Amino acid sequence: MTETRIDDAVGLDDFQLLDPGVQQCPHLYYASMREDTPVFATEVGGTPILLVTRYQDVLDIIRDTETFSSNTGSGTSMPVQPELAEEIRKLYRTEGGYERVGTMLTIDPPEQTRYRKLVSRSFTVRAVSDLEPAIREVAGGLIARWVNDGNVEFVRAFAVPLPVATIARALNVPDDRLADFKRWSDDHIAAIGTNISDEERLAAERGIIEFQHYFAEQLEQRRATPEDDILTNLVNSRIDKDEDPDLPDQPLDMPEMLSIIAQLVVAGNETTTKTLTEMMRLLGENPNQWSMLREDPERVDRVVEETIRMTTPTQGMWRYATRDANIAGTEIPAGSRMVVMFASANRDESAFPDGDTFDPDRPDLFTHLAFGKGAHYCLGASLARLELRIALEELAARIDSFRLADTNSFDYHPSFLLRGLKRLDLEIEPA
Repeated sequence: MTETRIDDAVGLDDFQLLDPGVQQCPHLYYASMREDTPVFATEVGGTPILLVTRYQDVLDIIRDTETFSSNTGSGTSMPVQPELAEEIRKLYRTEGGYERVGTMLTIDPPEQTRYRKLVSRSFTVRAVSDLEPAIREVAGGLIARWVNDGNVEFVRAFAVPLPVATIARALNVPDDRLADFKRWSDDHIAAIGTNISDEERLAAERGIIEFQHYFAEQLEQRRATPEDDILTNLVNSRIDKDEDPDLPDQPLDMPEMLSIIAQLVVAGNETTTKTLTEMMRLLGENPNQWSMLREDPERVDRVVEETIRMTTPTQGMWRYATRDANIAGTEIPAGSRMVVMFASANRDESAFPDGDTFDPDRPDLFTHLAFGKGAHYCLGASLARLELRIALEELAARIDSFRLADTNSFDYHPSFLLRGLKRLDLEIEPA
């Protein structure tokens, strides 16, 4: 079956955030929360958390960084018990891992401003646009491998390798390390929004340390021998004191650069994989939209943007209440852990009428919150949009029509923060 339409409310009495059944279609539950309990109290691993589900409330929170801090102490990963936290610290000491510091996502202004300035100088418009020929070449090559076969498992054959190759090229990772790069990416998201064992968490941390060692070596090489790439830009990035006299002008240190690269890996890889897959699911469920796109390729940007709104692969982000507050009539005590649910906000009927319908022609298309807003707006948004646009252009040019195969079970990864299909089987008629 495909994703359930949100026609009827579900009960919330037995709601469990990490229940795989819930994660198959969380939108049913989000709709009930928006209607009845817009700030919903639950818990994860014994830690109380509040889910904020309405569009305006989410927007108000992410704009108020003084009251609602991103400095949660755990980044985007799930909270861990003290014993496991100590095991992780020991692992980093014994295996030479670098401290995982807060930079763009998990720190607040004014400190966060320095990181955004430095990274924006590294992740420039030119650096992104220069990737277009490579992205188009990779996309076309991948499609050519299977377009005439009549069927394809889209995740494995396209949605995974395209973003992996793209962000690897952006970071100048050679082709013979792509398998390692994908494994390191998986390690970074292992503890994001899902319930894994302590052994699995430690194994993922070992992979992250391996990732750190690789990129620390690459960064030191760029320091000695600069190249025309993002890594060199990070090493050499400095604050313009004439432009920003109040910001410290010291360069990024190694833990900071590694933290930024890790965020680029997740944001530029995993989320794009999930969005690409959902895009083809949505278009398979709405074949008229595929026909319209084929007839009018100028629709590509609207199809991409509506996919991002409906998909919202990063379903939410952690926040921490620094002081007592009130959201939607709910008292929020200082110290409360919260998750602002972008995925719910992006289907809020008050902001997006008929929000569960895939409609690239909706007038409110570009007001969605999939990339956040304000200080923590995703710096990789331009790359994500570029990659999705190129992918869709290349697919539409080579595929006349397709349908969702009967073999699909539409199973989602059991994560409440990074949601995506495990596989997607398509039956294809080439152009």
